[in-house]
Amino acid sequence: MHVLLSAEQVCEGVQRLAREIDLYYGGRSLTIVGVLHGSIVLLADLIRHLNMPLRVGLLQARSYRGGATRPGELTVNRDLIPDVRGRDVLLIDDIYDTGRTLATLVEQLHALGANSVRSAVLLRKTGRREVELLPDHVAFEIPDVFVVGYGLDYCERYRNLPYVAALDTADVEGPVT
Repeated sequence: MHVLLSAEQVCEGVQRLAREIDLYYGGRSLTIVGVLHGSIVLLADLIRHLNMPLRVGLLQARSYRGGATRPGELTVNRDLIPDVRGRDVLLIDDIYDTGRTLATLVEQLHALGANSVRSAVLLRKTGRREVELLPDHVAFEIPDVFVVGYGLDYCERYRNLPYVAALDTADVEGPVT
């Protein structure tokens, strides 16, 4: 694997993202919903930089299973989301790839009665978009490579890396121990 974004770059990107979100919401109360499991690291770091009253909830959305490097069918578990009726919601995800997950989740949060739903992602891949909806806040644009680290995984490995790295073809196709 090779490093795309160093730990320092990621930290600076998260701080930049927080400033942008603070500016947009201007101190208004916010409900933040993180998408498990990939956004956990981003969510934890991001909320420490936000200067507003906030509530935090989680949901689970999975479209990658096992050693898959391309998304499959999306499954969503909303059991950990607080009541969002009449609230401004910021959906936090690790990566915007095709956009199908983000579009589905934004639609579901609106259906639950959210006053507004915006989104923030650490990474946006170029050239893979399949939907019209784009994330509102993006820390980094990256090429169409399979990435791990800073919450992103391959076969449940590498989430703990403090940087973002692209897996080489041999890493993806090789055995996972």
